[in-house]
Amino acid sequence: MASVNPFNLSDSEEEAERRPGERTDTQRSPREGAPGPSPGNPFSPSADAEPPTLLSSNRTSPGGAGSGSIAATSTMAGTGETRISVDGIAAQLIRDQYILTALEFHTELLEAGRELPRLRDYFSNPGNFERQSGTPPAKDQVLGPGGPMHRAGSISTLDSLDFARYSDDGNRESDERVAVLEFELRKAKETIQALRANLTQAAESEGPSQERKNFKSSPEIQEPIRPLEKRALNFLVNEYLLKNECKLSSITFSDENDDQDFELWDDVGLNTPKPPDLLMLYRNCGTPLPSPRDMVNVSVGVELDDLPGNCTAQDPLKKLDLSHQQQKEVVQELEYQISLLNNEKQSLAEQIRKLQSEIQTLKRTVSSPLPATLDIGFQNTSNAPSSSCITNATNITTSSINPVSVSSTDNNQYLYIRGGSEPQTNPDPSATQTVAHQQSFTTLKSRPPVQFAQPNRKLSPAFQQALLSFCRMCSDSRLGAEVSRIADSEESVLLMLGRCLPHIVPNVLLAKREELIPLILCTACLHPEPKERDQLLHILFNLIKRPDDEQRQMILTGCVAFARHVGPTRVEAELLPQCWEQINHKYPERRLLVAESCGALAPYLPKEIRSSLVLSMLQQMLAEDKADMVREAVIKSLGIIMGYIDDSDKYSQGFELMLLSLGDPSERVVGAVHQVFIPAFAAWTTELGTLQSSLIPSLLARIEKLLMQGEHGLDEHKLHMFLSGLQSLIPPLFAVVLQNAPFTSRAKLNGEIPTIEVTRFPRPASPLQDVATIIGSREMLSALLLLYDYQLEHEGTTGWDSLLWVVNQLLPQLIEIVGRINVTSSTCVHEFSRFFWRLCRTFGKIFTNTKVKPQFQEILRLSEENVDASTGNDILTKATVPIYATGVLTCYNQDEDRKLLVGFLEDVMTTLSLSHAPLDSLKAAFVELGANPVYHELLLTVLWYGVVHTSALVRCTAARMFELVLRGMSEALVDRRAAPALITLCSGPEFSVRISTIPAFGTIMETVTQKELLERVKMQLASFLEDPQYQDQHSLHMEIIRTFGRVGPNAEPRFRDEFVLPHLHKLALANNSQTVESKRIDIATQLFEAYSALSCCFISEEVMVNHFLPGLRCLRADMEQLSAEHEVILSSMIKECEIKVENRGMADAQGSMSIASSLVGEDAKTKFLSKMGQLTTSGAMLANVFQRKK
Repeated sequence: MASVNPFNLSDSEEEAERRPGERTDTQRSPREGAPGPSPGNPFSPSADAEPPTLLSSNRTSPGGAGSGSIAATSTMAGTGETRISVDGIAAQLIRDQYILTALEFHTELLEAGRELPRLRDYFSNPGNFERQSGTPPAKDQVLGPGGPMHRAGSISTLDSLDFARYSDDGNRESDERVAVLEFELRKAKETIQALRANLTQAAESEGPSQERKNFKSSPEIQEPIRPLEKRALNFLVNEYLLKNECKLSSITFSDENDDQDFELWDDVGLNTPKPPDLLMLYRNCGTPLPSPRDMVNVSVGVELDDLPGNCTAQDPLKKLDLSHQQQKEVVQELEYQISLLNNEKQSLAEQIRKLQSEIQTLKRTVSSPLPATLDIGFQNTSNAPSSSCITNATNITTSSINPVSVSSTDNNQYLYIRGGSEPQTNPDPSATQTVAHQQSFTTLKSRPPVQFAQPNRKLSPAFQQALLSFCRMCSDSRLGAEVSRIADSEESVLLMLGRCLPHIVPNVLLAKREELIPLILCTACLHPEPKERDQLLHILFNLIKRPDDEQRQMILTGCVAFARHVGPTRVEAELLPQCWEQINHKYPERRLLVAESCGALAPYLPKEIRSSLVLSMLQQMLAEDKADMVREAVIKSLGIIMGYIDDSDKYSQGFELMLLSLGDPSERVVGAVHQVFIPAFAAWTTELGTLQSSLIPSLLARIEKLLMQGEHGLDEHKLHMFLSGLQSLIPPLFAVVLQNAPFTSRAKLNGEIPTIEVTRFPRPASPLQDVATIIGSREMLSALLLLYDYQLEHEGTTGWDSLLWVVNQLLPQLIEIVGRINVTSSTCVHEFSRFFWRLCRTFGKIFTNTKVKPQFQEILRLSEENVDASTGNDILTKATVPIYATGVLTCYNQDEDRKLLVGFLEDVMTTLSLSHAPLDSLKAAFVELGANPVYHELLLTVLWYGVVHTSALVRCTAARMFELVLRGMSEALVDRRAAPALITLCSGPEFSVRISTIPAFGTIMETVTQKELLERVKMQLASFLEDPQYQDQHSLHMEIIRTFGRVGPNAEPRFRDEFVLPHLHKLALANNSQTVESKRIDIATQLFEAYSALSCCFISEEVMVNHFLPGLRCLRADMEQLSAEHEVILSSMIKECEIKVENRGMADAQGSMSIASSLVGEDAKTKFLSKMGQLTTSGAMLANVFQRKK
């Protein structure tokens, strides 16, 4: 009898790699007596059950290697056929994982001088002793020669234990410490398990036993829910909500049960088995659920020894009942799957008919036939019997299926490329083909299988598989498994993308990740699994760490496309949670993406969510976010929300948001409010009918309240905030007037419609404030404007309620508010002027002339008989005058409008002068108009009227107004018109008029650079100072000193040194001899102010010594008698000036010395460089230059 090797030795690593799912020792010959699996019984021991082997059938841990060795010796003695080789024994020990026995065997062979290469190579390879995870290997897992084990304490190999020179362990105490720690860890785990069991038992038995007996005796009384039951039901309900895409409900449910962790089942009860989900419980509510200890997972092979209670030793009757119950469950499951397959069959048949019709159409249009579809999965279909699909139908659920070749998550829509090349646990190769055929039959039965030519050979299927295994293909890894499968339908492509994209995205460059957006979005739109869609959208929002503007636009475009495709329900359930998660992200770019997404998705959300959740999110970001660009995006998104909101109860919330955003410290945020939010909010209030009845009156009421509170100090920032908001409401107000006019129904677009003048309306801040955009088109606006002007000019406002509200309520209230603001506040005057200017320009010239101007003229009452009446002059001192002049009369720039403005200013100037009223209102008008160079000629015309007026009071007023208009005026205009007018005033007989011209002359000296003009002004001022007729004019001297102190620091240095300081010295010296104490105090105080201002200027040493210091000393002499405080300050000023003079003299002396030394230094440097230039021979001569001469 031939010698037979019972070990089936193969220690190659390729065998272990190509057979990951089978046990090597199952391939024994039938002559050895190995029991084979029963192919017909699905509950028989699987093909990988262990047959009796040569060494032992009693599998022990490596600690029991001694018994294994004795068994091996006795078994070898029993066979007696041939002598087993040493290498075979070693191979069998390694194969059966008797590692310690093999190590002892290896050591004995080393001591005998018979080293075995197999054992040496095995123990020299550290990879044989690494474990991929901390769990022990499963019993049905194959452990080949390179199977996982706990790694040795040494970083080297196990053979280093006998040879110290190869050891790198260091101190042996560390190994002992590790062993102790491992023991302690094992004991701790056992303690934890025991505590878990006790805790679960305690939780299950919380209720009193007596109460349970009462409930059992009275079935009509329901037993109250126990804590453990409540937590289990909560977990199942939350799981059901998540699976059915009710994420918001799940969030609410988890918030109401915040004492439970819904992510972990162990939080319900430790060591408590998890029940089926709610759907399975509902389906099985009519049949009792089998005990989990009586069930066997029929999709994998199970050894009989693993069943609890040793099922093989049970009573035959119990075993029969168990088998009957399991078969009943299998039948029910198969019937359910048959119904699903029938439904799918019908849908696929419909698709086949559609595809066949399309194919016929394409065949008619395309000359070449379509290529045959590759169907690799049917490689050996022809060899399988046709009836196998029916007889082996139960193999889908009961046979052992290779998890690599068939994935349960793919809905059986993938074909396995490698076909029969991979070894299967089923020894019958035709069964594998039947399973693969059955899995793809439901989706590919319409495709004709590709036929491959079969060779006329008689090789066994096992030999064919072993032969093909030498083709180096890898399907063990995740990527290998994906590559080895080809999708055969759209859904399977989406499933593949859903699995692969999370691995692709991290490996793409940040600068190019936006290229993945279409792929991510398409997969997220069409993927059937909610969890995968959620993961893909999470990847989309986290695709780029800090997306720039262009990248954010791409993501937003994708989100909008996604929303259009999937509808509002999925947008709410899938996209909004992604925004909510990143609302407090640390990077402002990500928060900016959230803010922009809320606005972009607003049209595609359910209206309830739009006006509640999204509005609350944006409101929170507006109040809490510190980044200006984020708040700006929030405001724009809020504007979009206001364009789609239809819940009238949210009006008050929108109004508060408008006020909050108007008070934002960032200008870009406030700009976004005027550009987007207020127009959108005004459009909504127009539809609600509350623009005129609520919104505008609310802002006016806040302005009035602010003016009442600010009598002692007005908050100009808040006034600007409210008034700017009111100004942004002018275009929608005019649109309301046009849309509710009596002629609106007559507006037609037929015929030629004249174009609107470019200057008809003020330039809008954004397209949303353009009246044409609000109305709908420029053609419709043009038609309405024609009818509007005609109605105002010929037919009046009867029945025109919206315009009558503007005329009878808005304008009177605004004029009243204007009369209450402080006229000296240039900011308030400017803000209201701009508001009235925009109001008048928007409503048109006819409206301004017939409705606005008459109301102002009625209040101002500029008739001649009211010139001296105090009641008529009171309003002229208010801000009504400058606002009417600059906000209403300057709206249009035609000749009649300019004449009206000139006449109004002349009348005001005359009235205020003759009535000795304050000139603040007139000054405010001149300052506001003087800021625009267009009105300089007009103002000079008004002033010339005052220059030639017969009244000295009017001429004095005109002289003082020159000071206000000269700033910013061109030098040519000053030379041509202003200077001659001032000189004309100086030639008059009244000293008061001459004195009034001094500030204007000072302004010319401060702002003009033309020498001839400066000389003329200098001569005029010199005549005031040197002419004997002015020597006793105390008010003139006061005005000159005040003017010198104001213009001196900014005047030309030559004028200051040669004219201002010498004359101040003279005035200070003359004041020492002043006998009237009051005049002396006034002059001294003005001189102190002037010298304080001039002390900051650069003054030459000569002027400092001759004029500045002497003038200070004269002033100090006055202050010694009049004010001790001023005298101390003057003394310190004099001391500082003297120190400056002394330091300047020393600096001049040092400067002359430094000049001489610099000349010497330059000479030495020139000589040195010339000598360096002579060194042209070699670099070695350079060192000789620095050697000392001997």
